[in-house]
Amino acid sequence: MTWMIRDVPKDVRPRERLLSSGPESLADHELLAILLRTGTKEESVLQLAHRLLQRFEGLRLLKDATVEEITSIKGIGTTKAIQILAAIELGRRIHRLGYHDRYVIRSPEDGAKYVMEDMRFLSQEHFVAIYLNTKNQVIHRKTVFIGSLNASIVHPREVFKEAIKRSAASIICVHNHPSGDPTPSREDIDVTKRLAECGRIIGIELLDHLIIGDQKFVSLKEKGYV
Repeated sequence: MTWMIRDVPKDVRPRERLLSSGPESLADHELLAILLRTGTKEESVLQLAHRLLQRFEGLRLLKDATVEEITSIKGIGTTKAIQILAAIELGRRIHRLGYHDRYVIRSPEDGAKYVMEDMRFLSQEHFVAIYLNTKNQVIHRKTVFIGSLNASIVHPREVFKEAIKRSAASIICVHNHPSGDPTPSREDIDVTKRLAECGRIIGIELLDHLIIGDQKFVSLKEKGYV
């Protein structure tokens, strides 16, 4: 016998509770149980969903899991893994809907809000350029470099080439500190000064360089380096 959601008592079935109280009333493992639909002979779908979350320490690691990692869990095959990854990707895209071309960045706080959820959990440093039009609306976003920040590696030409291609009026550069501490390093400051100088020569202003930590950030413009 395979445990399905219909085998769970009605008063605790996630689907019924979603209908009666809304999706926000469900715990993470209950939402996953709706996606999984069935458990195994040994455990209910709710137990399987709970075990899945335990394996990935919650949604934080699950959001970056691969099909192979998810299917390594007993009771979860390729179809279920694909359903989970598809749901996660839909969530990412919905989250970004309000942040695309019409998102306006008028302050360091606006810039940090735009990238915080995507960047604060990254295990490597990502250097991202955000390209803006004359109204400070985001027209494009690009990951320029992945790895430890170094003035000799982060080439201004890679940053400004895309700005010229997109006819950007200005740019904001962002990178994360995987440690969670956004305190700028000497390299961070050197890279910022180099990019700001190149921007002045080209005529595309570097508005700011933000360093993202865990729910906190530092603006190098506010620190006086731009």
